[in-house]
Amino acid sequence: MPADDIEILDPNHPTKKRALRWKRKTRVLVICSRRVDYRSRHLMKNLLKFLPHAKGDSKFDRKKGLTELNDIAEIKNCTKIMYFESHKLKDVFLYMSDSKLGLSAVFLLHNICTMEELKLTGNCLKSSRAILSFGTEFDERPHLNLFKELFVSIFSTPCGHPKSQPFIDHVFTFSLVDDKVWFRNYQILPEGAGLAEVGPRMVLEPVKVFNGSFSGSVIYKNPLYRTPNTLRRFEKLQTQKKSHNRLVEQLATRTKKKKRAALLNFDPDADFAFEDE
Repeated sequence: MPADDIEILDPNHPTKKRALRWKRKTRVLVICSRRVDYRSRHLMKNLLKFLPHAKGDSKFDRKKGLTELNDIAEIKNCTKIMYFESHKLKDVFLYMSDSKLGLSAVFLLHNICTMEELKLTGNCLKSSRAILSFGTEFDERPHLNLFKELFVSIFSTPCGHPKSQPFIDHVFTFSLVDDKVWFRNYQILPEGAGLAEVGPRMVLEPVKVFNGSFSGSVIYKNPLYRTPNTLRRFEKLQTQKKSHNRLVEQLATRTKKKKRAALLNFDPDADFAFEDE
């Protein structure tokens, strides 16, 4: 949590109690592109419930250029941006940007599950603050450390935010599995009873990191990343290869059966000539 996110005693407070000063005025713009699928829309709504410092906006037209998102964020008085972009109604990319520092990262989303789909037992207060939990892997590699700082700046609710509740009752966890970031949301059960998952769920596969907000040069590129079109093309070729091998096996089997029938189908009444001994 940032160092300026602290409690300060305000002597001018009418009740002379400990009051919270809203110092870190971070706001996040949550926006999506046109023709986005229904699951991504519900995921955005779930995130807006848990991020009281986030603001929504109408759908964005990709033809205008991604750099215009910085102007929309400036109009909305936001410094962070979460942009969901849909391709072919199949693939969803998540852009996370810090327009103030000039940094942006692109992730491919997998296994999106909304709260309405999961129907989990966990429950937490709306607009309450969350604890952010990261695996030890995020401190071992530079690009993961960069992702960690970006997640903290976007998902951490500023202390004393007017729309946030003064409670901490859930945890955002970020863990690294198979070079992908797994996001989960858990409720902190009372009396140390453990955790209960609330939802939503998503898996973020890193693609690229730029040194500018939706612009600039690439400072990191995932060497293990393969585009969804490439994977679908490979699966199609594998299916065609299996079909071709199946046809070859069927043709070979038919050929063997014909040769066998030719050897076994002889006339029993045919005259056979035997040489004299």
